[in-house]
Amino acid sequence: MTPATIFDDIRLGLVFFTRLPLPHFEVRDRSLADAIWTAPLVGFVVAFLAWLVFATGHALGLAEGPAAALAIAAAMLVTGCLHEDGLSDTADGFGGGRTRERKLEIMRDSRIGSYGAAALVLSVLARWSAIVEIEDPAPVFAALAAAHVGSRALIPAFMRHLPQARVDGLAAGVGAVADGAVIAALAIGALGLLFLGFKGAIVAALCLAILFFAFRKLCLAQIGGQSGDTIGALQQLAEIALLFTASAILA
Repeated sequence: MTPATIFDDIRLGLVFFTRLPLPHFEVRDRSLADAIWTAPLVGFVVAFLAWLVFATGHALGLAEGPAAALAIAAAMLVTGCLHEDGLSDTADGFGGGRTRERKLEIMRDSRIGSYGAAALVLSVLARWSAIVEIEDPAPVFAALAAAHVGSRALIPAFMRHLPQARVDGLAAGVGAVADGAVIAALAIGALGLLFLGFKGAIVAALCLAILFFAFRKLCLAQIGGQSGDTIGALQQLAEIALLFTASAILA
């Protein structure tokens, strides 16, 4: 890829995965499938902005609890709750549907059910508790960077190695993801895990591998593949797993 292509891919990734007010630009024959490798890079941007809010609150005298809550709120605001929405829809569909067709129907419904609401509450609470446990701004930055980069590094591989659960929808519209995009994202994700130190990165990578294959098996059993909602759910679960790992290592 040329520098111009890389730049276009990064801008495409930022446009899709965030709600940042970016200027209009023209894409030189690149699609979201081509640019999906930038997901972990976008994760670093989200992590930095969330940490900036945490560090500012900490510097102003806020306790770790309120500062952590503001950091999570900032990340959700930057991403437009894209992944949280996927988590809640997946929880509702997997928990409330009896058949594959009914599960997919529930996941497409914009209304939130009890499973989805519970999943959102638990997701926010889990992330908040991990950040509070870490406390200090420097290790919190390391934890947020590893979590946001590493969790998003799984997205291209998940899209590549699971069939589409339906012929339409957000994930189906992205198109086929190439092996090169998968490798690039995983390489960036591995670098992101090094914020936890070498031993921490090894432990985190093992946790991510177990989570990836377990969730892959669950999605195949529940809906026969992946969708945009399950991609969001995977990111959330991976982010939580990495923050828990970081809290055990850095706290």
